[in-house]
Amino acid sequence: MLRIGDKMPSFEVLDQDGNTVRSEDFIGKKTIIYFYPKDNTSGCTAEACSFRDNYAALVAAGYNVVGVSKDSARSHTGFRARHGLPFRLLADTTTSMLQAFGAWGEKKMYGKTVLGTLRRTFIFDEAGILVRIIEKVDTKNAAGQVLEG
Repeated sequence: MLRIGDKMPSFEVLDQDGNTVRSEDFIGKKTIIYFYPKDNTSGCTAEACSFRDNYAALVAAGYNVVGVSKDSARSHTGFRARHGLPFRLLADTTTSMLQAFGAWGEKKMYGKTVLGTLRRTFIFDEAGILVRIIEKVDTKNAAGQVLEG
C-alpha cells in the first residue's frame, strides 16, 4: 500500500483508445488516479459520473483525472462513450498497476472473501508524490471528496 510522501509507482498500461500510458506522463500536473471495480456497474457509474459532473472544477483546480479498472480498453471505450466521460480510463488487465498502488486485495462480496479491486482514490502533486488517499470513497460524491480536501 502506498503511503503519503511516496512516489507514484511506475506503470505502463493502455487507455480506452489503445494508447500506451506511463506513470511519467503524469509528472508536471496534479493527478487524481481513482481505482474502481467494473465498468457499467451502479457504484462505478456513480463514481465516474461524479468526476464527470465536477470535471470543470477539478481541471480549474489543476487536476488531471484518470480512472483505472481491470476491464479491457474496449470495455472502457463503451463505458466512456455511454456516460460522456471527459477523462481517460486505463485498462489494467493484468492488475499490476492495481497491485502496485495497493488497490488490489481481499474484500467481502455477498458474504464471501474474494480477491478484487479495492475502490480507492490517490492524489499526487506535480512531482508525482502522493499527497492524499481516499479509502472510503463516496461514489456519488467522489469528486466532492477530492475538492473538499
